[in-house]
Amino acid sequence: MNRLNRHVGIELLAIFFAFGASMCLLTIVLLVFPGSRLDSLWQLNPNAHAAFQSLGKMSILLMLIVGSACTLAAIGLAKNQLWGRNLALIILAVNLIGDLINAFARHDLRTLIGLPIGGAMIFYLVQKRNWKLKNV
Repeated sequence: MNRLNRHVGIELLAIFFAFGASMCLLTIVLLVFPGSRLDSLWQLNPNAHAAFQSLGKMSILLMLIVGSACTLAAIGLAKNQLWGRNLALIILAVNLIGDLINAFARHDLRTLIGLPIGGAMIFYLVQKRNWKLKNV
């Protein structure tokens, strides 16, 4: 597929998921090597650090799963594959559900900012059903 037939929005979503995968990798490094020079990055989100510590080694497995899913979604979107779009939709939907649970269970209303953003991404992916996606 030549560059003119590509959708800029899809390329941006592929970059978004690639960024998510790289953040998962960084989180894994921080969890595997506590006390390193990078440990000061936890100051950006100390609640996440506490949550990951409470999960123990399961947090590494969780980040591997999330990072792998984001990597696959980025690749699928970059290659204009239907499975990439579907995986991206699943990841975004799960994230929206997580945001809602955090908002109500933990009374953390800051997570609600993810709803319109994730909703807009889902809307964009769904409304492009008539793309010429490869079904491989």
